[in-house]
Amino acid sequence: MNDLPRIVIVGAGIAGLCSAERLRELGFDGEIVIIGSESTLPVYRPSLSKQFLTGELGAKDVLTAPADDLGLIWRLSTTVSQLDPQRRIVHLPGGEELEYDGLVIASGVESRRHPGGLSGHPRAAVIRTRADTRRLRQLLDGSREQIVVIGTGFIGCEVASSLRHMDRPVTLVGRASMLMNNLLDTDLATRLTDLHRRNKVRLELGTKVETWAGNASRIDVRLSSGRSLSAAAVIVAVGSIPAVAWLRDSGATLNNGVVCDATCHVEGMEDVVAAGDVASWPNLRFETTPRRVEHWTNAIEMGRAAAESLLSGRESASPFTPIPRFWSEQHGLRIQAAGMPAVGSQRVSLDPAATTQRSLSGYLSNDELVGVIGFDRSVAVLNYAKELQNKALVTRVIKERSPSCG
Repeated sequence: MNDLPRIVIVGAGIAGLCSAERLRELGFDGEIVIIGSESTLPVYRPSLSKQFLTGELGAKDVLTAPADDLGLIWRLSTTVSQLDPQRRIVHLPGGEELEYDGLVIASGVESRRHPGGLSGHPRAAVIRTRADTRRLRQLLDGSREQIVVIGTGFIGCEVASSLRHMDRPVTLVGRASMLMNNLLDTDLATRLTDLHRRNKVRLELGTKVETWAGNASRIDVRLSSGRSLSAAAVIVAVGSIPAVAWLRDSGATLNNGVVCDATCHVEGMEDVVAAGDVASWPNLRFETTPRRVEHWTNAIEMGRAAAESLLSGRESASPFTPIPRFWSEQHGLRIQAAGMPAVGSQRVSLDPAATTQRSLSGYLSNDELVGVIGFDRSVAVLNYAKELQNKALVTRVIKERSPSCG
């Protein structure tokens, strides 16, 4: 087929790569141009805060190349500055205008910078790209002193765990009173917080960096609690923001990402779809509210779905209704989730023999299961992910098995 002579994919991450692979699988034989601001092929990002940071994986090990020779045109180290959907053009450096017949927006997210300017210090680091983690490793090699991690979310906790695995002294600083409480309910967040304490992560919670000063060898930060910390390096892990600056004035609806229909088509645009961390869409399996899902598996699945929708056209495309999944490993504890626990208003225990380390929780909305979170319960989480395809069955099973716990 050659109805779309050139498809441009903005974003050379895993969502963009999977879109390209799916386009070829479906028989598209025109040009596929992948534009990425980074200098490498797609990187396995989950390893950046874990095995690549600790040195268990090398720089080549974290690259994710196409499975086959797909005849792709890679434009790496290239930043798209603007989209003109009326002319079907993306603007590139040097005044270049690249025409497209179909467009996949997969530009991902950028690390949120510290509001006090700390991110710009030479001994401050973020973790988003392979180059970010490589630079952090260089900072760590030069000193055995304390490392401060700012941020109590997904990345901050994983980095703290990895640093303790490397036997580095770590202080984790955050405004929240518990770790990962943006993803976990109070009980699970409390247990995770205790786990970090038991593994000798110093916690400074309910506070923020108020002032800081530093030189070429160290950073001193003063917290709003009044405490002062001196560190060889500060890792800023305060979240991310969608990479949508290039879409301003394009007509795309931008609201915590680029807003899409249920089929991944960008609202108000023809022959334009979005995928991965940058896309906000309604997963009709659970709700009608558009949301972003920043997880590796979702980027893979949505990249493929967006490619299918682009070739099908808006009227013929099917809604993208996945069962989102994510996982994290911290201090030897494997945390896994399936579905959308955040949509649930009620939590139930699915594990009568739950322990401090091992448990399985379900989350209900209108008496229907919408998600599960397991601590060291990998098989059970995967089984429930399969059963979530039939929510009525799962809900009945839950009511038969489990008492309410909040």
